[in-house]
Amino acid sequence: MICFCQECILPDTRPNLEIGEDGVCTACFSHRTKESIDWPGRVEAFREIVEQAISRTERYDCVIPVSGGKDSTWQVLKCLEYGLTPLAVTWRPPGRTELGQRNLDNLVQLGVDHIDYQINPSIERRFAQRAFKLYGSTAIPMHLAIFNIPRVIATRFDIPLIVWGENSAFEYGGAEEGRMAFLLDEEWIQRYGVTHGTTAADWIAEGFTAKELSAYFGPTSTELHTAGTRGVFLGNYFRWDPAETATIAESHGLQRRSEGPRTGYYAHTDIDDAFISVHHWLKWYKFGFTRLFDNLSLEIRNRRMSRDDALSILEELGEQRPDGDIAAFAQFVGWSVEEFMDQAEQFRNQAIWVREVAGWRIPGHVVSEDWWR
Repeated sequence: MICFCQECILPDTRPNLEIGEDGVCTACFSHRTKESIDWPGRVEAFREIVEQAISRTERYDCVIPVSGGKDSTWQVLKCLEYGLTPLAVTWRPPGRTELGQRNLDNLVQLGVDHIDYQINPSIERRFAQRAFKLYGSTAIPMHLAIFNIPRVIATRFDIPLIVWGENSAFEYGGAEEGRMAFLLDEEWIQRYGVTHGTTAADWIAEGFTAKELSAYFGPTSTELHTAGTRGVFLGNYFRWDPAETATIAESHGLQRRSEGPRTGYYAHTDIDDAFISVHHWLKWYKFGFTRLFDNLSLEIRNRRMSRDDALSILEELGEQRPDGDIAAFAQFVGWSVEEFMDQAEQFRNQAIWVREVAGWRIPGHVVSEDWWR
């Protein structure tokens, strides 16, 4: 039976999350440790990393992977504040929104050179379709691209530093080695990078050639060693709060979605790509939670709402199935919406879902009986 954290509203079915005997999940435990971290000391450590990177080259001294969203806008501002000369790198999603493009343009205008890396759409389409059939995931090609393209560019240009944003293993719960990680490396990507533990090489057996998947391969260990490139999480050096990064980003031109959240609780996140909402909604079938659970749990941890308030919001907003974005993704991969839903149904987690006369439900869930009607 599904079990929920007693402090936030995340379930033990969330990948990499564990709930202890005290009923508290690893994400909430990680958040507690922020109170004992020496943040001034962490800032000084980041300053030393910056000085080392600047001293190593007279050209770009860091790569910043960016989408144009609130977090990457904040990353750019922070790197510029500390005197770095960044090369911003973006994987161009096939479902990029008009708002996402405007926000990305705004980010570039903050004062960075920028590469907008577009992969052959026919390869992306085939890869997305195959990944969904095998794993029920729309996000494997996306995350292989997001994590590997910036690392390859950094090594090719001999750029010593890659500045990532939050450590998701710390913010959303993971094993201790992932939560405490200061470097984003191949091992971290395979466990926490939402790739189902696969690398580009694993997909060659699924009807692709290595050349077709070139954009999804990361740098070799030799290339990383030769370039001396290291990837760090900015959230390890500055206290990470999505509300604060949003406020700072909006003060520098970021636009939120006027219609409200695309998915989840925030109108300023998950707005650059129409397909990301599909990825988040599929968690409902596979794990019994959605993006809304993640967002509200962050609000609880940051003491902006109570657990009871969060549960009330769940009841109000419901499942948030993104029908329009599902239709767009289905069209992209060449399916009807019915074909997509048939495929999604194959990944409904029978360990937590039970089919009753009135339909599917999850026994022991935190939502009320009204949710299932």
